[in-house]
Amino acid sequence: MNELLFKDLGEMPYEACWNLQERIMQHLIDEKRRGSRTENYLLAVSHPHVITLGKNANPENLLASKVALTHKGVSYVQTNRGGDITYHGPGQLVIYPILDLENFKPDIHLYLRNLEEVVILLLKNYGLEAFRRPKETGVWVLNQTSRKPAKICAMGVRTSRWVTMHGLALNVNTDLSFFDYIIPCGIRDKGVTSIQELMGEVVDMAFCKSLMFETFGAVFSAKVSPWHGEL
Repeated sequence: MNELLFKDLGEMPYEACWNLQERIMQHLIDEKRRGSRTENYLLAVSHPHVITLGKNANPENLLASKVALTHKGVSYVQTNRGGDITYHGPGQLVIYPILDLENFKPDIHLYLRNLEEVVILLLKNYGLEAFRRPKETGVWVLNQTSRKPAKICAMGVRTSRWVTMHGLALNVNTDLSFFDYIIPCGIRDKGVTSIQELMGEVVDMAFCKSLMFETFGAVFSAKVSPWHGEL
């Protein structure tokens, strides 16, 4: 059975965490080139307010000037992940799986569907029915007022030699007003929501993280263990 080594990084600036992911990814690629066995990692983190653009993002989906963002304490970062534009901030659970998909199944489409499945199953623990939408990667629920789809989890990944990085951002206790600065994921006619908004109360983040790790293990048929190492 594969093993997923997890570490809770707490709050970390986006670019510092990005650099950490790059180091781990390169380590796994180097191990593959040497023919060595590769490990699989799950990093849990929250970021200070930041708006990130994927490599193919449309800059017009940013609705605020960089000066206005700076005034609001929001950073702006162009990344190398897939996907369009999104927001990260306190109260959001961000998971970066750095996996060697050759330890599982080397299929990017399946990998993205499995990430969605992790979140869909996790949300069932809160009595929330979540779903996928064709050609719109991520996880959705129905807005309780409008009954229209609202995104609760955004996703964007990068792979090299079947090693993954970047991942998913689940809105747990997120201040959703920060999404007003962007057209989330470049989708104009849909909103965003959070577990807190749907439940009507603040959610225990530690419990949500434990559910996330447990559900990852179930979906990926892997043993989940704490990672005490450093890279």
